[in-house]
Amino acid sequence: MAKSLSRGRFAPLAYKILFWVAATFGLAGTLSSCIEDGFTSSPSDQPTFSTDKLRMADLFTLEASPTNRFIVYNRHDKGLNISSVRFTDDPEGRFRMNVDGMAGREFSNVEIRAKDSIFVFVEATLPENGNGEPVDILAHIEFITNGVASEMPVKVTGQDAVRLHGGTIYDTDAVLTAEKPYLVRDSIVVAQGATLAIEAGARLYFHDGASLRVDGTLDVRGTAEKPVQMTGDRRGFVAAQIPYEIMSGQWDGIIFRPTSTANRLVHASIRNTKYGIAADNAQSVGSEPGLYMQNCVVRNSQGYVLETLFTDVTAIGCELAEASSGIMSLTGGNHRFNQCTIANYYLFTALGGPAVQLAQTGFADEEPADPERPMMTAEFANCILYGNGTELSHPDLTGTAITFRRCLLKSAGTDDDNFIDCLWDTDPMYYTERSEYIFDYRLRPDSPAAGAASIDLMDPAAETDIYGTPRLPAPDLGAYQTAPTEGE
Repeated sequence: MAKSLSRGRFAPLAYKILFWVAATFGLAGTLSSCIEDGFTSSPSDQPTFSTDKLRMADLFTLEASPTNRFIVYNRHDKGLNISSVRFTDDPEGRFRMNVDGMAGREFSNVEIRAKDSIFVFVEATLPENGNGEPVDILAHIEFITNGVASEMPVKVTGQDAVRLHGGTIYDTDAVLTAEKPYLVRDSIVVAQGATLAIEAGARLYFHDGASLRVDGTLDVRGTAEKPVQMTGDRRGFVAAQIPYEIMSGQWDGIIFRPTSTANRLVHASIRNTKYGIAADNAQSVGSEPGLYMQNCVVRNSQGYVLETLFTDVTAIGCELAEASSGIMSLTGGNHRFNQCTIANYYLFTALGGPAVQLAQTGFADEEPADPERPMMTAEFANCILYGNGTELSHPDLTGTAITFRRCLLKSAGTDDDNFIDCLWDTDPMYYTERSEYIFDYRLRPDSPAAGAASIDLMDPAAETDIYGTPRLPAPDLGAYQTAPTEGE
């Protein structure tokens, strides 16, 4: 009986032990089988990439690039083990990688689970190349998976630059050339009595907080083929498809001080500023105004693109566009705007005011900025004023010396002594597509502004537009001339 009881008491325990042992070995075998079978070893199973080539933003040599990325996908039902990830042709160490959260230059046994993906981030710092022109660099990231190699080409363009640090003061006449671009880390100052000339094709890239301050004279000598470029030093994209090219506030802008005289800007592109062009009592010399602009593009400002205080301005064939506060604020002075496009589709904030804001105009109810100064005189001829918001701070100009002759306006108004032969309530039909970040103020071929300008009002300096396209025999309104169609 005892023997029987003993068997009855201990046999279930023995069975349990045997069960758990068997279960443990079975589970181990199952896990081993899962691990063994969880990754594919077939050479035909390869990763895919989010792009065929990683095109990094153009760089200045010796400057670290923005971070670029691409995605590596495993589209298979089993995991992938990428045995090696490395640059095959970068012995100088110009490129850096981060693969799935790990930084380095070479990586082994990078695993991607079934139907999953990883990010690869790439940065570069290029050495100086000793060449005045941009130099393309092509490298390759090699991925070896199941014995098969695949490559991701990485292309970047490097450009040597002249670096201006700690504030640069030109107290005698000087010239900035087009040989290499300039990286301006602090302000450039043109001292009283000095002239800074900027040659055709010169490129100036300003860091945050930098400016060009003119106490003397600025002489910008661009051409249609080689405009002078002044913009921020950030390149590439802010996020997704938003380029830095459309971002305002990247540098302060150009400031003309009261001792500044007879400044000339010809074929200059001034973009992405905080304050645009600000002219405070810049002085005219004879027939030369304090500020003369011809075939210039001034756009993308957090304030105005043009703000003047008792400074005479002549602007011919210019695009003045995209500003938070309004396109221009003019206080006093004598002004001529001829063949200009004044447009505001600013993207990032609500507009702070009308496109053209006028003060010291002579209105009876206006408190002048300086009662001792003469009232403003201004003529806008063959211009376009069209965009979001209103055009003018004073839609009724009766009693002033301000006229709009043969201009296209967004408002539904009528001609009078100050608005003469104007096109009212008329869409100029720009190529601009604000929702797609396209700000192109050229005219479509069927634009009502095409061929609508008055030859008699056109300044001789406006005979070709910003791109060098001749306006005659049928000039368009605004800064741009539609190219003739084939056969014309």
